[in-house]
Amino acid sequence: MSCTPCINLFKGSPATALLPTERLSDAAVSALSKPEVAVTGLDYGPDEGHFPLRTHIAEWLTGYYKPSQTIEADRICVTGGASQNLTNVLQVFTDPSQTRIFEDAGFYRRLRAVPEDEEGMDMQFLEHALANDGAVEGRGEGYKRPESYRKIFKHVIYCVPSFSNPTGVTMSLRRREALVRLARKFNALVICDDVYDFLHWPLAHCADNGNAWGSILPRVLDLDRTLDGGPRDSFGNVVSNGTFSKIVAPGCRVGWAEGEPQLVYGLSQVGSTVSGGAPSQLMSTFIDEMLQDGSVTKHIREVLVPAYSRRYSTLISAIKERLCPLGVEIHAHGSDTLHAGGFFIWIKLPHPLTACNVTERALREENLIIGNGDLFVVPGDQPALYQDQCLRLCFAWEDEGDLTEGVRRLEKVLVRMIKEVKS
Repeated sequence: MSCTPCINLFKGSPATALLPTERLSDAAVSALSKPEVAVTGLDYGPDEGHFPLRTHIAEWLTGYYKPSQTIEADRICVTGGASQNLTNVLQVFTDPSQTRIFEDAGFYRRLRAVPEDEEGMDMQFLEHALANDGAVEGRGEGYKRPESYRKIFKHVIYCVPSFSNPTGVTMSLRRREALVRLARKFNALVICDDVYDFLHWPLAHCADNGNAWGSILPRVLDLDRTLDGGPRDSFGNVVSNGTFSKIVAPGCRVGWAEGEPQLVYGLSQVGSTVSGGAPSQLMSTFIDEMLQDGSVTKHIREVLVPAYSRRYSTLISAIKERLCPLGVEIHAHGSDTLHAGGFFIWIKLPHPLTACNVTERALREENLIIGNGDLFVVPGDQPALYQDQCLRLCFAWEDEGDLTEGVRRLEKVLVRMIKEVKS
């Protein structure tokens, strides 16, 4: 193992220096100093979560996404973050007799990846897979008892529409529309992790000066509200999964789900919430303080976006200068060619190098941690996008100087490995 200081280009977390710790401290003091807020925050909380926070999230999202229909509080459910909410969605709206979901929910070897290109998910592949999934036919009754708040979807489609993990691709508008139509056709629930939507910036050649506050594309959820006459029933076919982990701090464990009011209510009736209270109830009051005074938006626009934009440019420049001459390729930025965003850059190694061998040697020889593309293969499915030759590099955790040094170390590893192959 190298004795040089570790550089971690794998960890997908915001840098500690970018967290608004002082504002969080002030928000905590403010919330706990108000008896009416403190009493609520220290209680179990309502099933749907702290109502003032739901109201202010709805207003905040309306201002950012600018949908054709205003977002109301009854479309919002407070969650314990995107991952926690994903589990709740699966518990309420899927049944093992019907749905392909994730391994922890009992569907080992039934997961399938959907290939993507520069526009995002391959809709022809997805439609063929849904149409030919005979596994959901003829299973008889399900395992979960009927409830008025529950709808059992036959399929679950999980995606990160904007700046996806690991590739960074943004799904095009036409693919988003096609996804909504497929979900309606095959009784599928689309779970959109919209966790990077607020973290985007114009590329150098874009005329946008970065001052605009708004989404670059309509969400899949917003399309479900209006496309072809709107939802087919009171549940809709899309839920948006949001979190403050990427824009305030991961340890806050506060997020939100947005969907049709009937779906949101059903989500709030998950057993863990009904039995144990709203997730992150106390922290919800702190986040609400920050939303009310605009400090969340200010932090994103004045701290996060400028910092991540610089780090992204630094990492891209270093890759082009040091790695591309060795045969490394940078994955296309996606359908929105005017913007970059998110946390990650996806690169492809030259043949015959493999991601597994490169990551092992990078750690052993240079004390450099990078994301092996094989880590992102859906369990039990075939690798896609040459994942065994790809690396995911995160520019959010390390500072700019260490990003450049990390690429320099990776260059040294690749030079040695290429030389060994040729000798």
